[in-house]
Amino acid sequence: MPPFEKTQHPKPFKQRKSFATRKQEVAGIRSKFPTKVPVIIERYHREKYLPPLDKTKFLVPQELTMTQFVTIIRNRMTLMPSQAFYLLINNTGIASMSLTMAQVYKDHKDEDGFLYMTYASQEMFGYWEPYKTLLYEMVTDLPAAGNIVLW
Repeated sequence: MPPFEKTQHPKPFKQRKSFATRKQEVAGIRSKFPTKVPVIIERYHREKYLPPLDKTKFLVPQELTMTQFVTIIRNRMTLMPSQAFYLLINNTGIASMSLTMAQVYKDHKDEDGFLYMTYASQEMFGYWEPYKTLLYEMVTDLPAAGNIVLW
């Protein structure tokens, strides 16, 4: 599959909006929609094979499982079944697919109130090394990842 161009946003969400603005935005969202989880999903900066999402901010029902959420994101990107898709939570690891969004939010929300996720993929059928390199790059410069569960 041919590589995609860089995302439409050159800077990550946290760099485009101040902490105070983000915190105020979450407060407004949570007061209007208390049963929704405010999620920011951004493409890994070195990602070449996954398309950019049409939006960055998502309001997700808290009872949705990670499995259901990943399926929704995969469908939004219209991925082929052979395309690997990994969703890192708050740049620290990959959450268990059985967790609800409420559980993930409780454990990993940022101090501004958003739950940050980064998506990435490598062609893993037929050649394993780029996949290992990508995951290594994504987690080596981060705080301790704890238990990482791959799906």
